[in-house]
Amino acid sequence: MSTELFLALTPDWVIKAVEAGGFVPTGHVMALHCLENRVYDLRLESGEHVVAKFYRPGRWSKEAIAEEHQFLFELQEAEIPVCAPLRFANGESIHTVEDIHYAVWPRTGGRSPEEFTDEQVGILGRLVARIHNVGGLSGVSHRPTLDSDSYGFDALEVIEDAPWMPPHLVERYGDAVERIVDVYDELIQGVPLHRIHADCHHGNLLNGPDGWFFLDFDDFRMGPAVQDVWLLVPGRDEQAAQQRKEFVVAYQQFRAFELSWMRLVEPLRGLRYVHYSAWVARRWKDPAFPMTFPQYEETTYWEREVRDLEEQADRCEREIYTQYG
Repeated sequence: MSTELFLALTPDWVIKAVEAGGFVPTGHVMALHCLENRVYDLRLESGEHVVAKFYRPGRWSKEAIAEEHQFLFELQEAEIPVCAPLRFANGESIHTVEDIHYAVWPRTGGRSPEEFTDEQVGILGRLVARIHNVGGLSGVSHRPTLDSDSYGFDALEVIEDAPWMPPHLVERYGDAVERIVDVYDELIQGVPLHRIHADCHHGNLLNGPDGWFFLDFDDFRMGPAVQDVWLLVPGRDEQAAQQRKEFVVAYQQFRAFELSWMRLVEPLRGLRYVHYSAWVARRWKDPAFPMTFPQYEETTYWEREVRDLEEQADRCEREIYTQYG
């Protein structure tokens, strides 16, 4: 029932929900683009704008959402530029209406950068290190770990059962995933895990008058530090490789980072491909997903996808013998 309501949220319902949390909206509400959750900009009677985020039912428990918020409050306390939720009238950061959890956030101005200068890479390297310093202070009880099960085999099972996966490609796709998982499991040995952003790409970073802001910790979990490094500097060309080195040098000013961990970049990239496809499959009954990803129903798309994943598996296997430093 809550899922059906979530998929059919109306502006009036959103306004009433935010009012139930103790805020006083004017009636101005605008939907913001977000596929996973439902996110709205609202103007309050005070003139302030806030962002209400309604979490997709069944994805995270209230306890898991609370761990996300707790991490953000810790980062905020450490004066790290993140967008943390506001408190409701009862002092909590999560409110629930008709089994749908939601939070209200300050609206943060700025733009997502397309490219970084070398100076910006250094600033971000130090900021990510500070995020990880806080992330290493404690663990989680209700959030998953970025590992070969959650991003690999669990995702593969979902994709194999997807309605649009061509039967003649299932075995090849599965073999490529297993090869990537094997490399990841070998290279992750001895690498420390701690709380990370886990989805730290350009779109979740804003640069505005107040400087940099890290947004949307919705995917936050336990994982290796390098996940947040390569997502911010994801390219494979010479410039990207050089910027990743500069990022790590800046990172090491605040937190230890072994260069050998960079061998995890390609396995993590491969696991992200699989995890992303599984995310789409899990959401296929949401009408927004077939509209956004119509290519997923085309055999030619999956033929290219399998070839790309096999090439990625080849890259991963070469990383076993790559030396960094």
